[in-house]
Amino acid sequence: MKIHSTAIVHPKACLDDDVEVGPFCVIGEHVTIGKGTRLLSHVTVDGWTEIGERNEVYPFASIGGPPQHLGYKGEPTKVIIGHDNIIREYVTVNRATVQGGGVTSLGSKDILMAYVHVAHDCRLGSHLIMANAASLAGHITIGDHAIIGGLTGIHQYVRVGDYAMVGGCCAIGQDVPPFMRAAGGYRAHLYGLNSLGLQRHGFSGDRIAVLKKAYDLLFRSGHRTAEAIRLAKKEFKGQADVAKILTFMEGTKRGVSRSVSIDIDLEDEE
Repeated sequence: MKIHSTAIVHPKACLDDDVEVGPFCVIGEHVTIGKGTRLLSHVTVDGWTEIGERNEVYPFASIGGPPQHLGYKGEPTKVIIGHDNIIREYVTVNRATVQGGGVTSLGSKDILMAYVHVAHDCRLGSHLIMANAASLAGHITIGDHAIIGGLTGIHQYVRVGDYAMVGGCCAIGQDVPPFMRAAGGYRAHLYGLNSLGLQRHGFSGDRIAVLKKAYDLLFRSGHRTAEAIRLAKKEFKGQADVAKILTFMEGTKRGVSRSVSIDIDLEDEE
C-alpha cells in the first residue's frame, strides 16, 4: 500500500495492500477500496463507500458524499463502484437515500469525464461513457454501453437503455430506449437508432435492419404507444433486441422520448 505522507486515511478504512493514495487525499472511516485502485491526489472518499479493483480516480473527485436531498438524516446509505473505472477531475458521486433504495452504484469499465455529477440513488451500468459536465439527477438508471454527451442534464427517474446515445447539451426529461439516439437541446427527441455505435459493438447488418424496422413501427407509424407495442410484439416475435425495447417501454414511469417529426433517416447520414 502506498499512502502519501499528506493523505489522511481513517484507521478503520479498509484498503487493499496495493492501493495507491496520492497527496492530500482524504479517506473516511467506512470506506473499502480494492486492489490496484489509484487515487491520484486531492480525492475525497467518504461515507459507506465500496470501490472495487483497478479504478483510477483523478484530482478533486468526491465520492460518497451525502446526497443533496433535504430528507437525508445521516443514514448509512452507500456508494458501490465496480472495477476498472476511470473517474476524472471534479467528478461527484453521492451516496443514496433510504427511500431510494440505499445504494448509488456504478458498474465496471465506465469512463466519467471531468465535472460529471452522479446524484443519489442512480444506477449506472458497465462500459458506459459520460462526457464532461454531464449531470444526473436522483434515481436515474443508465444501461450498459450507453454514452451521455457533455453538458447534458437528465431529469430524476429517467432511464437510458443499453447501447443508447444521448448527444451533448441536451435536456432529457423522458426515457431513452435501448439502441436509440437522442439529441436536440432542451426537450430532446429521438433521432433513430444509434447505428454507428451498434456497428462498433459488432451488431450485424441484419440485426440493425430489424431494429430499424421496429423503430419505424414504434415511433414513426403514427400509432399510439400501446397499439404500436402490441403490433411490434406480434411482428417481431422471437427478436430479443426488440423484446428488450418493448419491455423497457412498458416499464416507463416518466414516458418515452418522442421521435422527431421529420421523415428523414437521420442515422444514415453519419
